[in-house]
Amino acid sequence: MMKPYTSSGDDGYTGLLGEGRVPKWHIRLEALGNLDESSAMLGMARASCGSPERGALLLAIQRDLYHMMAEVAATPENAGRFRTIDAARVNWLEGQAEALATGIEIPTGFILPGDSLGGATLALARSVVRRAERCVTRLLHEGQIENGELVRYLNRLSSLCFLLELIENQAAGVQKPSMAES
Repeated sequence: MMKPYTSSGDDGYTGLLGEGRVPKWHIRLEALGNLDESSAMLGMARASCGSPERGALLLAIQRDLYHMMAEVAATPENAGRFRTIDAARVNWLEGQAEALATGIEIPTGFILPGDSLGGATLALARSVVRRAERCVTRLLHEGQIENGELVRYLNRLSSLCFLLELIENQAAGVQKPSMAES
C-alpha cells in the first residue's frame, strides 16, 4: 500500500518544480500557501453562492490559481513551461468584473463583512487574495519570478471578490450594506 505522505519535507525544506529545494519558511512557499488558501476560500464561496453562473466563474478562477501556483512553484528556468496567466487572462478577468459591475451600486465608504454568508465568505477570500498579492509582488520585485501578470491578475481578483460580495449580499436581500462608521 502506498503511504499517504512523502516524508521528503521532514528536514524543513521542500522541492520546487525543477532543480532545487527551499526552506519551508521561504517567501515563495508563503506565496504558494496564500494562493492555495485563496483557492480554498473561493471554493468555500463557490459552495455557498446562490448562482450557478457565479459558481462557474469562481471555479474558472480557482483553476487559474492552480496554474499560478505551478508557475510560482517553478524554478526560474522552468517557470515558462507553466505560464498560463498572461495579459489575455487578466483582460478576461477585467471583463468579468466589468460585466458584474453593471447594475450594482458601489458603496462610497468601507463596508463591513457579514451581511450574508456568501458575501462574508467572499470578503474573507478578498483579504486572503490581497495577502497572496503582497507575497507574489515581493517575489516579482526581488526578481524571483518574472511574470508581472500574476500581480495584475491578483489585483483584479480582489476587486472582483468585492463585487461578488456585493452581489451575494444583494441576492440575500440585503438592501444596504453595513457601513463602517466614520
